[in-house]
Amino acid sequence: MAKIKVFTDSAADIPKHLLDELDISVIPLKVHIDGVTYIDGVTLDKEDFYDKLKASKQLPSTSQPSPLDFAEAFRKAAEEGAEEIISINLSSAMSGTYQSAVLAISMLEDIDVKVTVIDSKAATYVYGMIVVAVARAAKAGKSMEECVQIAERYIREQKVFFMVDTLEYLQKGGRIAKASALVGTLLNITPILSLNDEGEVYGLDKVRGKNKAFNRVFELMSKRFPLGSSVSIGILHGNNIEAANKWKEKVLSMYDVKECVTTPLGPIIGTHAGPGTVACVLVPVDDE
Repeated sequence: MAKIKVFTDSAADIPKHLLDELDISVIPLKVHIDGVTYIDGVTLDKEDFYDKLKASKQLPSTSQPSPLDFAEAFRKAAEEGAEEIISINLSSAMSGTYQSAVLAISMLEDIDVKVTVIDSKAATYVYGMIVVAVARAAKAGKSMEECVQIAERYIREQKVFFMVDTLEYLQKGGRIAKASALVGTLLNITPILSLNDEGEVYGLDKVRGKNKAFNRVFELMSKRFPLGSSVSIGILHGNNIEAANKWKEKVLSMYDVKECVTTPLGPIIGTHAGPGTVACVLVPVDDE
């Protein structure tokens, strides 16, 4: 049985206790705010990020790890006994992180280790959930083929629903026009967002008033996942634990939830969605 080592990047927003429990290694992205460069999760934690986001006049930017960053980490894992490596990374539609991991493979031709890199087609704990599932499978002794099949099922079957608190950050990030943001704010429009099959943010609906938008999220959710079905969920929030708990309570009343992980949104989605954003990702669980 080959020893499989699981990697991801910091945009997966996986809580530390799961990283430690499942021996998941994280390659950090960099975050650039007002001319200062921070290492995501190392020199910038999520709480500090939201404070800086609110204070910044310009939208922060991010940059992916280099191929060398991945190659050095992969090489170290091989030296420590890994026979196979799987790296599950941020959507290639959002970042060059996946491509950096792919390019790293060609830098390891002198060592005997097989590296598999997966484009999650997702962001934040939407793919963090995939990483956790694969890490559990690897820890249980599953083969690389089985681990890849698990990742592919999650990519195929999961769905995320976002609700932003303000249109300001979507407008700053170019997701919507300035005029649309102004009109939306004046009319109290709340967009409900998701990620498409390529991992890009898109609108599911636009609703007037936050309470109506809240109810609409769960209407849409119930159309995708039948009420009472078995699911695993992730509740994500832009430094807004009160709203996250409200969403969690609602989802727990709708479904047979096998696992629930609550985690703050990191800089990748947090930059564009903004403080106050709340999201829920669901994936069906096979009743066996």
